[in-house]
Amino acid sequence: MYILNKLRFTPSQLVAVTVVLTLFLFIPQIWLNWQAYYNFNNLTKNEFRLQKLSDEIVYYDEVLTMSARMNAATGNQMWEKRYRQFEKKLDIAIQESIKLAPQAYNSEDAKKIDVANQLLIKMEDKSFDLVKAKQAQAAQKLLSSGEYETQKQIYADGVVKRKQNISLELQQQVYEYRQKIFWAILGSIVSLFLLIPAWFLVLNLLKGYLKAKKIAQVALEETNLMLEAKVTARTETLNQKNIQLEKTLQELKNTQVQLIQTEKMSSLGQLVAGVAHEINNPVNFIYGNLIYIREYTDKLIALINLYQQEYSHINSKINSVIKEIDLEFILDDLPKIVSSMTVGADRIREIIIILRNFSRLDEAEMKPVDIHQGIDSTLLILQHQLKGKSEQKEIKLIKEYCANLPLVECYAGGLNQVFMNIINNAIDALREQELDNLKQNKERNASWIMIQTQVKNAESLTITIKDNGSGITEECKNRLFDPFFTTKPVGKGTGLGLSISYQIIVEKHRGKIDCISFPGKGTEFVIEIPIKQTEEFM
Repeated sequence: MYILNKLRFTPSQLVAVTVVLTLFLFIPQIWLNWQAYYNFNNLTKNEFRLQKLSDEIVYYDEVLTMSARMNAATGNQMWEKRYRQFEKKLDIAIQESIKLAPQAYNSEDAKKIDVANQLLIKMEDKSFDLVKAKQAQAAQKLLSSGEYETQKQIYADGVVKRKQNISLELQQQVYEYRQKIFWAILGSIVSLFLLIPAWFLVLNLLKGYLKAKKIAQVALEETNLMLEAKVTARTETLNQKNIQLEKTLQELKNTQVQLIQTEKMSSLGQLVAGVAHEINNPVNFIYGNLIYIREYTDKLIALINLYQQEYSHINSKINSVIKEIDLEFILDDLPKIVSSMTVGADRIREIIIILRNFSRLDEAEMKPVDIHQGIDSTLLILQHQLKGKSEQKEIKLIKEYCANLPLVECYAGGLNQVFMNIINNAIDALREQELDNLKQNKERNASWIMIQTQVKNAESLTITIKDNGSGITEECKNRLFDPFFTTKPVGKGTGLGLSISYQIIVEKHRGKIDCISFPGKGTEFVIEIPIKQTEEFM
């Protein structure tokens, strides 16, 4: 306050003077710092670009030399085309380098490089003309001559020296810009020390202002108390609405999850159906023609046997050919080959039938379905995961199907999706247990998955899927069917499979799904679904 009285400044005038002084000192400093940084940044970019262009020029030059020599050595016009292609790229790189560092290309050394380059181009063009004139040896001699190598060395040395000169020049510019940045920063620091006393006075003024404001604030507190009561009432209303919104949001998330998973399985079904259809036509063609091949083969074999009986003792050439081709083995093996081809074609047709059954994933209507077909089609899709590879052992599959299992009214695609989720989880658990045992050098027991079906009563049946994996803890088991809950590592599980399975079994089929598992004692999923759905539910 003494300084204010001495200088006779009002508080508002002091603030104004301090702000003006701040702007006067800092705006030029900020501008200089930004300009120095901008120039330094551009210089750095140009340096990296020039280095890259120099490397490209050396590379293109080597490509041109190699193309010319390969053209002379092979006489293939492709190398001349390659030469012309990279010649254009070399010219573009040189022109860009001239724009970035014009001084480096206007020196006496640069002129020598250019003269050597022109001589090299003339000799290489001459070699191309010699090759076209069928004088490849002369072209090779020209490109391996002492003059060519001398000009090549002059050009290469000049390029290296020019690159060094450019680097030195850029380093000098970097040093200069660093000095400018240093002085700009020093100026900013000096300005800061000049402004500290002025702003200290401003802070004292603000302190007095805040004290007066505090007095006014006390008067506002009573008003705030009245407002708080109103806000509390409104907050309660908003909380109730938030609870409703959260519930709606959760329902939307569940619907979204189900739509995503259903779309994925539908796409898989369409893919499988398309593959089965494309394979079916050529397999039917092969299978249909195998009947005629067997018939024609039998007739040809009979004819050959007849020729052997009637003429083999007359013509010695026929006997020698018979021995040479081992006719007896061919006549014995040919029917076996045709039989094995027939067996293979039958197997492919069976696989196609199973794939078509699995492709019913996109069926939306409920109708009677053979559960066993759905399980078998799912196992076929997962068959490659059951087989052992590398250090993994094959997972044994045990199927205990009910002999008289009735058809079940259900969504076939939905049940196939449930089977795939549960069996795939069992495979993952067994493989993880196998990996842990391998790391700990424990004895590895045979892994297995058991699938059982049975009629529970006249109204429902059960499907049991059991494995001898490491089991599930009680804590995880309680959250097993929650959306997005997974015990798998990040990136290997989404936590949607069992949640979707629960919705399909419980909500879509009015069934039940339970998990029976203990750590170290495997996991068992028991699915119970009605054999027939009521008309009211459908």
